[in-house]
Amino acid sequence: MTSSVAGDYQGGGGLGSAGPAGDWAAQVRRLAAQRDAVILAHNYQAPEIQDVADHVGDSLALSRLAAASTASVIVFAGVYFMAETAKILAPGRTVLIPDSRAGCSLAESITAQQLRAWKAEHPGAAVVAYVNTSAEVKAESDMCCTSANAVQIVESLPAGQEVLFLPDQFLGAHVRRATGRTNMHVWLGECHVHAGISPAELRRKAAAEPEAELFIHPECGCSTAALWQAGIGDLPASRTRVLSTGGMLEAARTTTAPAVLVATETGMLHQLRRANPAVRWEPVNPGAVCRYMKMTTPAALLRCLREGVEEVHVAPDVAARARHAVEAMIAVGSPSAAE
Repeated sequence: MTSSVAGDYQGGGGLGSAGPAGDWAAQVRRLAAQRDAVILAHNYQAPEIQDVADHVGDSLALSRLAAASTASVIVFAGVYFMAETAKILAPGRTVLIPDSRAGCSLAESITAQQLRAWKAEHPGAAVVAYVNTSAEVKAESDMCCTSANAVQIVESLPAGQEVLFLPDQFLGAHVRRATGRTNMHVWLGECHVHAGISPAELRRKAAAEPEAELFIHPECGCSTAALWQAGIGDLPASRTRVLSTGGMLEAARTTTAPAVLVATETGMLHQLRRANPAVRWEPVNPGAVCRYMKMTTPAALLRCLREGVEEVHVAPDVAARARHAVEAMIAVGSPSAAE
């Protein structure tokens, strides 16, 4: 049996006979047991990867699980910064990622050198880094956050202290709006997948589905515009919700809408459909697919477990400095909070 942050469910057979071997899922589970490995999968992974994982969730939930796990090996089906975070939190354990080329356009939008230069322009400012950053950037930060607790993290800082928020400009705009903070500076980075979900596209879909609720991730290029459009009546205010992926799962369990339009990476639909199969879940942009998240293929996961590759390393001095910021992220909010 596998489990997700939405609760326990039966692990599916993955690809069944269509996989790299007829009993692909069974092989994965057997090899994981032999290695004493826990498999963590992000919500944006392909459905068959989610189905065979021990835990499915967002960056925050999976970070907590990595920190708490007693398994000898952590296999992270996600992108590289997530596996790095697991290694930072569990330095004594082996962390594997099925494909080390699985990067992140958002994480790559700022380097540690750029952050050091930005900090020099704002001495005394608190640096809040979205978890979608490299270990080196985390090491230059005071606190990390996810979209679920970014508002809480910023609100925990003294009102008079400047804040440097990085790297996502859309999440930063959401936090600034939610906190009313005027001394918050936002780095102009973006996730190429979320940025591609446009306000016009959202408005068209909403007009065509007048009974549908709208679930919008704050990383999306349409998130700020959506709230403005809801305010002036272009979108249904009572049915427009900006939510983290964990917030989407919580809302999915209780919604009574016949359909929900979802503005985030399409892998999230698998967990939403599990949470409430009575609802018709539709992506705002069917093309919102992260090619990096999909680099964890069934064949790559099997190879990872068979050969013990690819191992993730973080320089001890970088990990030590980054750990404080990551642990601050984990400490804020309830254990059920999610990205």
